[in-house]
Amino acid sequence: MEYRREIDGLRALAVVPVMLFHAGLQSFSGGYVGVDIFFVISGYLITKIILPEWQAGMFTLARFYERRARRILPALYVMMAACLPFAWLWLSPADMNSFSHSIVATSAFLSNVLFWLQSGYFEPSAELKPLLHTWSLAVEEQYYLIFPLLLVLFMRLGRRWAATLFAGIALMSLAAAQWGSAVYPAATFYLLPTRMWELLIGVLVALHSSADHRHEPHPLLRELAGTLGLSLIACAVFTFDKETPSLGLYTLLPTVGTALIIRFATPETLVGKLLGHRLLSGLGLLSYSAYLWHQPILAFARHRGLGEPSQLVFGALAVSAFAPAYVSWKYVETPFRNRRLFGRREIRISLMFGSAVFVGFGLASALTGGFEGRLGQEQREFLAYFENDLPDWHYYMKIQLPERYRNQCNFYDVAKYRLGAQTQLPVETIAPECFQRSDQAKRRVFIWGDSHAQQLYYGLRHALPDDWQILQVATSGCVARSDATPNKQSYCEFSNWFAFSKIVEDKPDVVIVGQDAGHNVARMNDITRRLLAAGVKKIIFTGPNPHWTTDLPKIVAYRLWGNIPRRTFIGVDRGIMALDDTLKSALVQSASVRLVSVIDYFCNGAGCLVYHGDDVRQGITSWDYAHLTPVASDHFARDVLANNVMDGFD
Repeated sequence: MEYRREIDGLRALAVVPVMLFHAGLQSFSGGYVGVDIFFVISGYLITKIILPEWQAGMFTLARFYERRARRILPALYVMMAACLPFAWLWLSPADMNSFSHSIVATSAFLSNVLFWLQSGYFEPSAELKPLLHTWSLAVEEQYYLIFPLLLVLFMRLGRRWAATLFAGIALMSLAAAQWGSAVYPAATFYLLPTRMWELLIGVLVALHSSADHRHEPHPLLRELAGTLGLSLIACAVFTFDKETPSLGLYTLLPTVGTALIIRFATPETLVGKLLGHRLLSGLGLLSYSAYLWHQPILAFARHRGLGEPSQLVFGALAVSAFAPAYVSWKYVETPFRNRRLFGRREIRISLMFGSAVFVGFGLASALTGGFEGRLGQEQREFLAYFENDLPDWHYYMKIQLPERYRNQCNFYDVAKYRLGAQTQLPVETIAPECFQRSDQAKRRVFIWGDSHAQQLYYGLRHALPDDWQILQVATSGCVARSDATPNKQSYCEFSNWFAFSKIVEDKPDVVIVGQDAGHNVARMNDITRRLLAAGVKKIIFTGPNPHWTTDLPKIVAYRLWGNIPRRTFIGVDRGIMALDDTLKSALVQSASVRLVSVIDYFCNGAGCLVYHGDDVRQGITSWDYAHLTPVASDHFARDVLANNVMDGFD
């Protein structure tokens, strides 16, 4: 197959946004589409490799799978082996168990199935999984099991029939992805049937470009199509975000953009020259190894709990993956692809040995509770107290969190989430007491937002007088917006529409708007304008909670154990503290509009509060990266929030 430098440049265009997205750089909010670009490239290249061999009567499955093994497995296994000592040093027993499961699943190319069953891609906990990114490798390898057979079978009917059949399969896969992104988003994101259409776009481009044509595309058409393709990719990278449906029609932007570049951007075109530049094509050569290394670097950095994380720090960490990537490409990828250096027997023995090591490690971890003997007995008991894996939710159930934070007022389908069947569809209804006013109440406060709004209920319930009614529509993961529509395909959209409608209808005395860390002053001003116009007397926005670079109990057990301070800056996310300062200076406040800083309450010059009272386990302020525990909610409401709610009312 003829080498095309511009495709290596396209690989660089795919891998860098993915890396920077995982690093948390907001400018690359849609960087995850780099994986979609990779899928199209893979579909194209595999077809261009198989087709000439089949036409020449030289294609065999054994040779094909040997090439795939040489390309994928050595670098993958070296990266996994390098993760083991860091996992041993820095992962809690529960995290070690999760990591061990993923290392076994990755060896079997089933990690996409494992991560689908474990959690959602965009959940904070996903950032802590060192092997999360291997889901895409699993999808490709599963695809390789069936595609060569289909290609050979369909090509016997002729190129046109093959293209028609693959197009039909791609359309069915795309339709399933469009439907599933709303109903079962996690399964749709991770599994092959709803990803196959992206690979098949590459296949169709390969079939089309391999056909005999009388006329090649006009140079002007090449220029325009290549430029359009690059523009579509850029649009997706810089405008998509975590709220954009992760698969379906939206994903046509980066995938069709990639197809246009592959088909039309030759070295003679502007886009072809750009992508074929020595820098981009060089980065493209390292793209596979860079993709392998970036996620473990970022995940272990988060587990370690860097003291002052920032987008700059994590961006630098992500880019630093190119250093081990170069070593991997030069001393692992390249040699193992050379049959003279490593024959078929050597490849088979080395890969079997590697698989045996990883499976053995996983089994040993399972038998020893995540090698829990690495920690002292008290540390193990402390971490075990906060164990909260699905579907049991031991910690939540133990402290009665669903009741204390009023899950009955949540439009997110928590029951399906716990069973591993996440959906974008809202629950049919929430409890009437969440939104129906009581005529016996003298005053009413309405809590609106996401899980960081839910956490306010427990403390307010104890801190407000009995004649105050607390209404609440707070849905997990949903930033409050006043312009939502009654869209029953999106639980966030529907929840915000429902909440705003009930506020306008009831006109509570006070509305509290709470959320995680995606505060936007323009959106907050829009909410203020609309609520005041609707007759609401006071609006209180709560700023972000103190954020920790990993779960606070893990920071206590690994970084603070032995002399646990009341306050610390170890593991505190200074970027969130800077966001809070920005909000306090940017939001115009008045008697009707207030910003209550959660950070000002929990943090001072000595650090952020680790625990209340005398018992760290019972008094810890957060069980994860940021959510307040009921104890912390109670203190915050009694000392700060309730007074702000009642101020100005008799």
